Amino acid sequence: MSAVSDRLPTFPWDKLEPYKKTAAAHPDGIVDLSVGTPVDPVPELIQKALIDAADSPGYPTVWGTPALRDAITGWVERRLGARGVTHRHVLPIVGSKELVAWLPTQLGLGPGDRVAYPRLAYPTYEVGARLARAEYEVYDDPTELDPRGLKLLWLNSPSNPTGKVLSGQELTRIVAWAREHGVLIFSDECYLELGWEAEPVSVLHPDVNGGSYDGIVAVHSLSKRSNLAGYRAAFLAGDPAVLGPLLEIRKHGGMMTSAPTQAAVVAALGDDEHVRVQRDRYAARRTALRGALEAHGFRIEHSEASLYLWATRDESCWATVAHLADLGVLVAPGDFYGEAGARHVRVAFTATDDRVEAAVRRLA
Repeated sequence: MSAVSDRLPTFPWDKLEPYKKTAAAHPDGIVDLSVGTPVDPVPELIQKALIDAADSPGYPTVWGTPALRDAITGWVERRLGARGVTHRHVLPIVGSKELVAWLPTQLGLGPGDRVAYPRLAYPTYEVGARLARAEYEVYDDPTELDPRGLKLLWLNSPSNPTGKVLSGQELTRIVAWAREHGVLIFSDECYLELGWEAEPVSVLHPDVNGGSYDGIVAVHSLSKRSNLAGYRAAFLAGDPAVLGPLLEIRKHGGMMTSAPTQAAVVAALGDDEHVRVQRDRYAARRTALRGALEAHGFRIEHSEASLYLWATRDESCWATVAHLADLGVLVAPGDFYGEAGARHVRVAFTATDDRVEAAVRRLA
């Protein structure tokens, strides 16, 4: 076991524990804005679908029910503008994190193969490469990478942690470059429905991919848009030549979404109203926290989408974490997401309205 665990970095969130204790000692309790976990109720129609499917004694299939595949194909066409999507173009996954962590291994990557991801990024991209013993590197512009040996290119728009959005033109340029050099793109689009000052575009849009899904796969999650983090509900959409072998591998590995969760996803993808309601909640929290942080002396950078504010006081991120912890507010240090984040913090606006109001009062 140590041979595997020794490949991994220290789990970053463990480093935050002393600051969490400080924040928790505040007389009015902690306001935890560090982990972007949903706190609002699962919409009733989704709960009902889950309950109605609770009597599911048989094994679910890895590819999902036909109704689930119909729901996914319908959603990517309706919401993302994709065209000609069939069941062969989609694959349910057990939450997006397991996919990110195990994708290089499932693609058969190993020593000598390279995985690239943004300079500021979700730490699990690196973890996935480490688990496969592949090499990994960061980029500012992926088209400036050496394509030799580059087997997997991660895109992330909207970005976690910065909230930065890649324009349709940028995505088009990157997709063309990757195809020219035979580089597989996986585009993490889990925050796509949470654009505030920009309208995120999917790599599945024909204006980006020229009407072809060759060499591209998009990753989507229902954790944020539908408050389903506890359900572990996500899916892939894109190149059947990539998804077909992944399906076979995942069958052997037993990586199947539970039958009740599959039914819940069908309900979630078929309803846009609950997404609008949740967006409105987040928009109000975002406005309140942004104003309070700026009045407190922070500068907000990017943050045009996603569930986070990328904030700085031009000091060490750990000094900022300590300062806010003294106020009873816990945030994530930017260096969790790469060395380039050493002077920023990531502030999630996923807390309840009550806790967000408490943070605003403390910052004032």
